[in-house]
Amino acid sequence: MKSLFTRRTAFSAAFAAAALTLAACGGSPSAPASGSDTSLSDIKSKGEIVIATEGTYRPFSFHEEGSGKLTGFDVEIAEAVAAKLGVKASFQETQFDGIFAGLDAKRFDTIANQISINDERKAKYDFSTPYTVSTGVVVTKSDNSAINSFADLKGKTTAQSLTSNFYKLAVEAGANVQSVEGWAQAATLVRQGRVDATVNDKLTYLDYAKTTPDSGLKVAAETEEKTESAFVFRKGSTELTAAVDKALADLRADGTLAKISQKYFGADVTK
Repeated sequence: MKSLFTRRTAFSAAFAAAALTLAACGGSPSAPASGSDTSLSDIKSKGEIVIATEGTYRPFSFHEEGSGKLTGFDVEIAEAVAAKLGVKASFQETQFDGIFAGLDAKRFDTIANQISINDERKAKYDFSTPYTVSTGVVVTKSDNSAINSFADLKGKTTAQSLTSNFYKLAVEAGANVQSVEGWAQAATLVRQGRVDATVNDKLTYLDYAKTTPDSGLKVAAETEEKTESAFVFRKGSTELTAAVDKALADLRADGTLAKISQKYFGADVTK
């Protein structure tokens, strides 16, 4: 599984190119004029909300057994939201590099693909309330009592992908970093005792712990900083965003969000 912090916070080259094109045409994605927001009425009239997702991003959106039904954490939450809105959820599988450009071009109504909220994106798009909250974590063997904080990584060896944000966190903590290709390799090295720890996204660890209950690993520490992911809409989609926010609030209150989260992560990562 890829590093989620990197995946969810990265701006693709295609997105950057789209932004440049928009700037050349006179600015950022245009918002509807006051009083002309039809974002909610449009999906109501067509009876469906078109949702962009990758379809290859386990456990968030993927195909069962590789070629079966599209499913996943984001998919199930999007379907539950659509049901609350009284419309059908129609998914359009899109590569991440083109997902924002597709939203700008009105190929779909929203994105459900673990898109993290940040100031740069908020300047261009509307976001729902978050439905995923995560942190960075230090993962060690269960019997490791020497590492209980990021400060304890000083002088220790961690396994990190050199292209992930977690590599920087490990280096800043004073760790000696051994390069790996991704989480699976890092977890193996920790289990074998060949490195002391690895730093990654909490969702990555929870997914791994859910599918590998006898891993012998634990979370030894986590960051105070949190990453929040949400549905993304074109700027000015005020009515649709508000309706999705209400749907999420209802799904949180009736326990649906927690139930879906427990299914995929064995914990509630929606708050």
